Amino acid sequence: MSSTIPSSSDEIRDLHKKYLFPCVANYYQQSLPLSRGKGIHLYDPEGREYLDFFGGILTVSLGHSEPEINEKVKKQVDTLQHTSTLYPTPPIVMFAKRLAEIAPGSMKGNAQSFLTSSGSEADETAIMLAKVATGQQDVIVQRHSYSGRTHLATSLMGHSTYRPLGSQVAGVKHAPAPYCYRCPLKLTYPSCDVACAKDLKELIETTTNGKPAAFMAEPILGVGGFITPPKEYFQIAVEIVRSHGGLFIADEVQTFARTGDKWWGIENWGVEPDIITTAKGIANGFPMGVTMTRPDLAKKWAGGTISTFGGNPISCTAATATVDAIDARGLLKNAAVMGRHLRGKLDELKQKHDLIGDVRGMGLMQALELVDDRQTKAPATKGIAALFEETRKRGLLIGKGGRYGNVVRITPPLNVGKDDIDRAMKILDESFAAVTALV
Repeated sequence: MSSTIPSSSDEIRDLHKKYLFPCVANYYQQSLPLSRGKGIHLYDPEGREYLDFFGGILTVSLGHSEPEINEKVKKQVDTLQHTSTLYPTPPIVMFAKRLAEIAPGSMKGNAQSFLTSSGSEADETAIMLAKVATGQQDVIVQRHSYSGRTHLATSLMGHSTYRPLGSQVAGVKHAPAPYCYRCPLKLTYPSCDVACAKDLKELIETTTNGKPAAFMAEPILGVGGFITPPKEYFQIAVEIVRSHGGLFIADEVQTFARTGDKWWGIENWGVEPDIITTAKGIANGFPMGVTMTRPDLAKKWAGGTISTFGGNPISCTAATATVDAIDARGLLKNAAVMGRHLRGKLDELKQKHDLIGDVRGMGLMQALELVDDRQTKAPATKGIAALFEETRKRGLLIGKGGRYGNVVRITPPLNVGKDDIDRAMKILDESFAAVTALV
C-alpha cells in the first residue's frame, strides 16, 4: 500500500479516473489538477499559476490559505478537533452568537441557528422546520434553482442536468423563475408587471391545498446562471405566500456577503425572511451549513436532533474568523465598490463581443450569458466551451452555470483589488477575441 502523494497532473488525472465516480464532473476538455493555492491564485502540480475568479463555487471568500483564518484553525486543531452537537463548545456558541449579530431585521440579536456541514443539509433543515412549524407539506421553489445533491434537494432543484432520478419527494411545486432575459411568460420587464411573481397566487390555489409550508428562493439563482430578479419580485411573491400561511426561506448559500454593502442578498429586495440558509463562503472553504431563524419558529421543532459534524469546532472557528475578517476589513463595501468596477468592465466586453447576450448580477457575483445570436438568444454551448479553453491557456479560472451551461459565472474573493480585476478582464477580452477568430 502506497501513501505517496501524486506529483504530476497526469498521475492525478489517472487516479481520479480510476477511483472516483465517473459522474464527478470536471471542467475543461482535459481536467485541471490543482495542488496549491495562495490568496487569489491557484497552482497546478507543474507550478503554473491561475487567477481564481470562481473561488470553489463562491466559497473562498478571503482567498486561498488565508493566514488569519489558518492561524486560528491551527490553534483550534491542537485544542479541540471534534465532539458533535451532543456537547456545547466555545466555537459553536461563539459562531451562533456571531450569526445573530449579523442577522437581518427582527432576527438581529436573537436569531437561533442549527449548524450542519453543507448547503444541502441547511436547505433540508429549513424545509423540515417550515413543515413542522406550519403543519403543512407543500413547498414552492423556483425553476432554475439549485438546492444541493441530497434526496430532497434533487426534488427541489429546477435543473434536469443534476437530477439522476425523477422527482422523489411529493409536495414540491416549481414556480416560474424571474428570468427576465428569457422570460418564461414571454413578457418584457417592466411592462410585464412582474407577472412571474404574481403567478404564485394561482400556483398555490391550483396545485396545493391553498396552504403551503414555505416558499424557498435564492436571492440570485446561483447554478441557474445568476438570474437576478426585478426589484419588486420578492415583495410581491413573499406577500402572496404569507397571505396563504406560508413561510419565506431565503437560500443564501451563494449570496452571503457577495452582493455589496450587505451581509445578506435578500436585503437588496427589502424583504425579511422567516428562515435563512447559508454555507459555502461563510467559512472560507471549511465545511459549514447554517439554518437560522427566529426563536418563535426554532422552538416549534419539538424533540431532539443531532448532527455528527454540524458545529464542528474547526469549521466554527473558521466561520467566525471569516465573518470577523469580512467585517474588520470592510469587505462588504469592497464587494460593492469592486463589484461596480467589475460590472463596468463586463458591460464594456458586451459592447465589444457579440457572443455576450446578457450581463447580470450584483456586487462580486456577476455573469455573462453567451449566445450564438442576440436576436434568437440561441445558447452558445460550443462558444462557452471554447472560451473556457482559452481562459485556461491564459491563466484565468471562471465558473459556468445556467440551464444550458452557457453562462459564465465570475466570483473573485471579497478582498479582490482593482488590478486583479483589470488583469482578469484583459484575459477575458483576449479569450473572447480568440474564440471569435475560431468561428
